[in-house]
Amino acid sequence: MRILVATDAWHPQINGVVRTLTATAAHARMFGTEISFLTPGDFRGLPLPNYPEIKLSFPFARAVRRRIAQVKPDAIHIATEGPVGLAARRYCRRHKVRFTTSFHTAFPAYVAARSPIPENWVWRYLRWFHGESDRVMVASTALAEELKEHGFERVVQWSRGVDTGLFKPGSGKALDLPRPIFLNVGRVAVEKNLEAFLALELPGTKVIVGDGPARAALEKKYPDAVFMGTKEGKELAKIYAAADVFVFPSRTDTFGLVLLEALASGLPVAALPIPGVKAVMGAAPVCALDEDLRSASLQALRLSRAECRRFAEQWSWENCTQRFIQHAAWLPAPHDPGPLEFEPRAFFG
Repeated sequence: MRILVATDAWHPQINGVVRTLTATAAHARMFGTEISFLTPGDFRGLPLPNYPEIKLSFPFARAVRRRIAQVKPDAIHIATEGPVGLAARRYCRRHKVRFTTSFHTAFPAYVAARSPIPENWVWRYLRWFHGESDRVMVASTALAEELKEHGFERVVQWSRGVDTGLFKPGSGKALDLPRPIFLNVGRVAVEKNLEAFLALELPGTKVIVGDGPARAALEKKYPDAVFMGTKEGKELAKIYAAADVFVFPSRTDTFGLVLLEALASGLPVAALPIPGVKAVMGAAPVCALDEDLRSASLQALRLSRAECRRFAEQWSWENCTQRFIQHAAWLPAPHDPGPLEFEPRAFFG
């Protein structure tokens, strides 16, 4: 089976969407499925100001059709709601091809944090975007309920996984810093609410791994914190294993893949009691949830690292990938739209 995934989030971006799609494609082969991608790299575009790793692409219809004709997919999945996602959606609508979509991020809250655009306007756009989808895949039951409250239909669950072979308990040698070490990993941006973590009066050291548009200002404002920049692979895994608590101050994340990576490393979590965190943790004794993030951080120091590891071992990319394929495979194969025609107009929705 061949599945084409259209996504605006792609390498060199480092975020949960990119990592989820990459891991899903890698594991799909064991189920006899090949996942190909339609990404910003397939089109001309420009880097976003202050965020050069994100490319604003200009997907022309001819290029979209050429890529789809090249892949000959049995199913099309649209992972994001940006220009590439819009182009794929328009192709499917024009040629009467059924498709699925996924909802990864709290986009309305992100927009509200960065601009004066009302959240209800963004929700209206998202309802329109996902309204023609055969299935809207989400990472948790809590997010599914939220989307249904906002008028979404045909919402199904597509969970997440973690590489427990890479992320695992280890020694504290990777971080020679005063302890306890409170760690955060992720994009350094306003919507991640990192100041709620950095402003806390905590013993030891606060460590931020990641990069983004807010890094320079936060690094200047909080000189006692250690900003390590972007880390990946084994280097990142060693940092997780060397820390004492993973602090997750976000109020907008819908799942938080980094939570599973931390837990697989035997690292207890301190977080705000938001639905996205509760959806991952449930009632497991691996996380301290409190509106008082300082209190949660100190509580997490007393949690069992072994229990964190046991909890993370329940999550696998194999199960995640199988669920994704099942949702996409229920659709009939897209029909051949015929020879390519020149269409000079770009898609912008």
